[in-house]
Amino acid sequence: MDSDDVSKSSLSKYLHEEITPVVMLLCTPLAEQACRKNSLTLVQMLKPFSVSTNIQVPVRTTTDHQPYTLRSFKLRFVSDSDIRQPQQQDIVSSLKEVVSCASDETTYDPQSDPPQLHNLLSMSESEVSPPWFSVFNRNLSQAVSFSEHETFDHPVACLVIVSSSDEHPMSKFGDLLSLDQLPTPLNQGVMDPRMLKHYILLHDKQDNSTEKASKIYAEMKNTLGLNQSRLLCINSNKDEAIKLLENPWICNKTGSVQNHEIARFLSIEDLNEIKELVKDLSSKMIIPYMEQKIRNLNQQVSATRRGFRNQIKNLWWRKGKEDALDNSNGSMYTYSSTESQIRILGDYAFMLRDYELAISNFRLLSTDYKLDKAWKHYAGVQEMMGLSLFMLDQSRKDSEVCLETAFNTYLKLGSSGSKNATRCGLWWAEMLKARGQHKEGADVLFRISCEEPSLHAAVMLEQASYCYLLSNPPMLRKFAFHLVLAGNQYNFSEQRKHAIRTYRSALSVYKESGWSYINDHVNFNIGRWLAFLEMFDASIKNMLGILECSHQPLTTQNLFLKDFLHIVKNMGKKLEISKLQLPSISASSLKVIFEDHRTYASSSAVHVREKIWQSLEENMVPPVNGIKSNWLDSRKIQTPKKYSGNVSMVGEAIKVYFEVKNPLQISLSVSSMSLLCEISAKPTVEGEKKSNTGEIFDTRDQNDCTLEHNQLELSEHNFVLEGGVIKEVQLDVTPQMEGFLKIVGVKWTLSGYVVGYHKFDVDLKKKCKKGKSIVRSQKQNMSFLVVKGLPKLEGCIHQVPKTTYSGDLRPLTFELRNKTKYTVKNMKMKISHPRLLIPGSSGDLDLEFPDCLKKQNSSEDKNIQAEIMHKSGGLLFSFPTTAKINGGENIQWPFWLHTAVSEKISIYISIYYEMENISCDLHYRTLRMLYEIEVKQSCYVLSFFTLEVFFVVSTFIY
Repeated sequence: MDSDDVSKSSLSKYLHEEITPVVMLLCTPLAEQACRKNSLTLVQMLKPFSVSTNIQVPVRTTTDHQPYTLRSFKLRFVSDSDIRQPQQQDIVSSLKEVVSCASDETTYDPQSDPPQLHNLLSMSESEVSPPWFSVFNRNLSQAVSFSEHETFDHPVACLVIVSSSDEHPMSKFGDLLSLDQLPTPLNQGVMDPRMLKHYILLHDKQDNSTEKASKIYAEMKNTLGLNQSRLLCINSNKDEAIKLLENPWICNKTGSVQNHEIARFLSIEDLNEIKELVKDLSSKMIIPYMEQKIRNLNQQVSATRRGFRNQIKNLWWRKGKEDALDNSNGSMYTYSSTESQIRILGDYAFMLRDYELAISNFRLLSTDYKLDKAWKHYAGVQEMMGLSLFMLDQSRKDSEVCLETAFNTYLKLGSSGSKNATRCGLWWAEMLKARGQHKEGADVLFRISCEEPSLHAAVMLEQASYCYLLSNPPMLRKFAFHLVLAGNQYNFSEQRKHAIRTYRSALSVYKESGWSYINDHVNFNIGRWLAFLEMFDASIKNMLGILECSHQPLTTQNLFLKDFLHIVKNMGKKLEISKLQLPSISASSLKVIFEDHRTYASSSAVHVREKIWQSLEENMVPPVNGIKSNWLDSRKIQTPKKYSGNVSMVGEAIKVYFEVKNPLQISLSVSSMSLLCEISAKPTVEGEKKSNTGEIFDTRDQNDCTLEHNQLELSEHNFVLEGGVIKEVQLDVTPQMEGFLKIVGVKWTLSGYVVGYHKFDVDLKKKCKKGKSIVRSQKQNMSFLVVKGLPKLEGCIHQVPKTTYSGDLRPLTFELRNKTKYTVKNMKMKISHPRLLIPGSSGDLDLEFPDCLKKQNSSEDKNIQAEIMHKSGGLLFSFPTTAKINGGENIQWPFWLHTAVSEKISIYISIYYEMENISCDLHYRTLRMLYEIEVKQSCYVLSFFTLEVFFVVSTFIY
């Protein structure tokens, strides 16, 4: 880093602004009152003009140094009442105000995403760090102003200001300079009361005539000297205030005073006069005065302390002090002591930017203070040596060693040196950052945070985080971690907006890292703090990201859910959340069961592959695709044009099965779980809009919604899901009108406060197994054409054993029930195992077993043959043409079960029937049945009875 880089660094600018000559202001009450007319104090009126630019002041501090020129110079105007160490409570209040104001000025949308990491990496240091950091650091450094071990805060000059309205103004000058009127440090010998004095007569043009002021000013020049006297006129503007664009106090004055009241009586001429006063004060008085004093002090120091002889003499004089008690505060040094004079020499040289002369004197003092064990003075000298070496841009290592020594020495002093350690650490960190050593600067800021209260520590930690971001290469983990630490400290200090801001910035790193635990911590705390600020929508958004925290221990899961529900409760209304993951719904487990022309007698029949049913029903059921199987087939199933979805009947339930899982270890209370459906007389594609979050918004009017609720019967399910449990849920919807039905998703209520929604937005073609009938392959699996209700048979075979033995023969009763008001006819049946399950004749129902097996030889055989099912070929059996089932009736038919060999058998039965006197596109339906029997091995006993049975059965089959 060259000298140009040093001069442009933030630390260099800070030192040029803060380690500058102090000008003490002594004024009468009337002079202060004249300034107050403009809503300004005397100090505030002079402050905007404290920096004199475009000056050319040659400076030569010593005869052996080359002269140089100062082109800009700043003065620090301080009221006499402020020449003291500030109260710590005042400093804490001012720092809190800085942070609070920054919090109010920070504008961000809590609903927006965290800052992008690539954007942060592309920013410069000035863009990354908030601008209020410098204000905070400056105020924090001022906590140790006017320390007794330093002299750069000692007044170099004094402005004695008397109003032209004062009585006996000449005597007022003497009264103001009386020793008992001076600040306490000047009375106690800490600061030198002999300083440069300049006398100003302040004339308020609104109160007195200029003639009176001129007479007093003439007397001042004769009595006090021409060069030491000045007439300053203010409040020349009697009609209108200065334009705000030209008002230099707007950005310097804080408070509740309206802008138009500030400097309203000051004219442009007044401003120019004040500016000229400060410029002359700097270039013609203070700089020459300091230059001359440096020369005088340097001659004294050279005569008494420099050189080998003087050094030996000094060491001999200080011999024995090494065993003395530590003098941490160093109150033994007055302003007139040799050590204090050398310190003044070094500080004056530093303020006039002769850093080589400053270093030589600070080094001389360092040895003296170390021998005297005046550790606070020693740390202060080491601090100034480090800054001087930095400004010279020489020996980086030496400057760092000096500041580190000062920092550690201050810390060893305990509470008396902690604030000085903080200021030294800030300067040290700024020096490291100016040299590109951001990582080392972050380490220093972290050390400072350990010595400061929570609010100050938070700001230090946040600054440290940005140092890690600006390191080469960027240290992203430490950047995010220190932001989290800073946010935690902000929260302790009740600065929750800053806590949210830092945590959100940390998310830019953690959200892509896969570190679930710290991600949960960050989102959880952001959600809590946003809720505290009553930003409930943003709070819920963050809390939703941590609800499904299966990796967390039980206590943490309980805490997350409890706080989430507490936030929802405080909202005062039920919260509706799309894609709520408590419980989670498995899309792969989704199954839809409905009946069109295919009906089922049991749930086991539903789960049979469609391929098996299609193979069994071949040549019994007409083609379902609307194409004639041959030229003789005049019947075909038709559905409305432009519709290729599923078909369901009015009054028949559509069942949806899916699995819900509790990802947590704690139980979840789920209530009112039901399906979300839409039904209308026409497709509702136009009425549905999708938001970016996947939520569903129905644009139909209120009448349509009322119609929907009246025409649908929805089942509801309430349950408690224990931790880690997977449960299959069945939900039904029964349409009560014809039209188009779409199953959109499912909704439920969690713990009585949160309404969750889950949309069935899956392509079930990818989820189903090949041949499964329960899951359709169409993409429109959740859409249905609801047609007029049709007759539906219910059937069963009574006394079917689950287990039997080979060779078993037993009668069974087959029953069909028609609970509708319509008649069914033309019934046919196919059985997958016709040798195992054999239809009998209707007359067998009136006979006792086994008498019904005896061979019939009477004339009644012909009638009985009319009541036997006709086998038309293959596996197809037809009921007698007279067999019809009227509405509300049932029919029974005998069956024989005859087992042969031991095996597990699945008997598939399909009943075909047609509707009578019904005009509908679907003119037939099928009833599918399934029975599973396990046949075990048994002994075979041949007898006449068995042979007779065999004869009867063989006669029927063959």
